[in-house]
Amino acid sequence: MSEDPSAAKPRGRVLMWALWGAALLGVAAVLYIMAQALTKQAPTAPSPAPGASSAAFQSKLKVLADAGPAPDLVFHDEAGKPRTLADFKGKVVVMNIWATWCAPCVIEMPTLAKLQAAYADKPVEVVAISIDSESSALKAKLFIASNDPLKFYHDRNMKLPFALKPAAPGAPTTVIYGADGVERGRVEGEVDWSGPDARALIDKVLAEG
Repeated sequence: MSEDPSAAKPRGRVLMWALWGAALLGVAAVLYIMAQALTKQAPTAPSPAPGASSAAFQSKLKVLADAGPAPDLVFHDEAGKPRTLADFKGKVVVMNIWATWCAPCVIEMPTLAKLQAAYADKPVEVVAISIDSESSALKAKLFIASNDPLKFYHDRNMKLPFALKPAAPGAPTTVIYGADGVERGRVEGEVDWSGPDARALIDKVLAEG
């Protein structure tokens, strides 16, 4: 006997609804798993190993056996007045060569501002000298203004890096001068100037008089 076509239609509809239900349950399960994954906290980056910052600072610090006085090259302050490093004689000078196009310089600058703030009551002067072009001078000036208490200085012709002996290999380069104007050490590259190693260096140079 052949099956009644009218009885087959309801069974087909039931099968179709069952398949749709299974599909919806599958989608719901996938969405639940995704939601759970998204709500889990992303793993945090591992903290630097103890002493890593110290090692980085010490590896970049150079003390020259034949260190000499600061170059007498003229640069300019925010008002456009010509200045030289000799203007700061009698203070420990942390002279930093930087530029707005130098990403490590921009990252490092807030730590130099913290260093200056930490020695506000001592004869220590952070002299951050921009080697930006004239067209970028305003940008550099505004950036320094956002890093109070630093002041803006500008080497308009980018000659200072080459006036150092030996010449600065790039930016940032930071040179520390004693109160007598003689170089005590230099750091090539970005470091944390607000850390204990920088403070220890500045304290040592201060103690030398």
